[in-house]
Amino acid sequence: MEKVKVAILGSGNIGTDLMIKLGRSETLELTTVIGIDPESEGLKRAKALGYQTFTNGIEDFLNHPDLADIVFDATSAKAHIRHAKKLKAIGKQVLDLTPAAVGPFVVPPVNIEEHLNADNINLITCGGQATIPIVHAIQRVQQVEYAEIVATISSRSAGPGTRANIDEFTQTTAKGIEKIGGAKKGKAIIILNPAEPPIIMRDTVYAFVEGANVEEEEITLSIKEMVKRVQSYVPGYRLRQDPIYDGNQVTVFLEVEGAGDYLQKYSGNLDIMTAASVKVAEEWAKHKLAKTSIS
Repeated sequence: MEKVKVAILGSGNIGTDLMIKLGRSETLELTTVIGIDPESEGLKRAKALGYQTFTNGIEDFLNHPDLADIVFDATSAKAHIRHAKKLKAIGKQVLDLTPAAVGPFVVPPVNIEEHLNADNINLITCGGQATIPIVHAIQRVQQVEYAEIVATISSRSAGPGTRANIDEFTQTTAKGIEKIGGAKKGKAIIILNPAEPPIIMRDTVYAFVEGANVEEEEITLSIKEMVKRVQSYVPGYRLRQDPIYDGNQVTVFLEVEGAGDYLQKYSGNLDIMTAASVKVAEEWAKHKLAKTSIS
């Protein structure tokens, strides 16, 4: 099967996990890993696996644009703003795994079909990828007046990029709850838990719906259907128990167990972002290949 060439910008935890997942893809061919520290584990691993590596950041890749059609940016929100302009200038599609919010927000089971021709897609945040599908699932049954999410992750799984983006995390996730989840008002909180042994990623969704009566049965069915859709690309994503109803409040408890590709299985926050990005890139690739075959 013909594959679409891709590159990873960033050789930290996210970039290294992506490298492993892309090695299993039937539609994407990883060719290049780009970093700034030649001694990083990610770049060393990439070189050992035979991928082209660059250690001077994006500038080296810009001189070799034929290496990839799609670029995953796993750096930081501030860096992505610079990268997005340069990659757009050379005609690359970019998947942004930072909360920079340059391109349209995408959560694969909710709205990927709307953005197959986009040149830059923002994957919001790990908390957004875990909780926005649930807000959307409630919203498609009954209007959500307010939704608040709390994402709790192990401090061990929060690398320098995640820690540098805390403000952007809360702002971008809240916008995603509104734009993609459909809530009239959204709020996001992230907690880095230093517990040892490390805790698994856990997320709580509090949603307040409009109306005199809450459609409990329909909302529960909608949530469970959405969980199955997310599980198709993040197998460790699951409900901890059935939704809880208290008046107009719907409370949903989730956990995300990582696949253990790079970091251990407690790092579901890492896994849900990389898995979502591969899912989007594969849909992009299929769309691109289908257009090529028709023309």
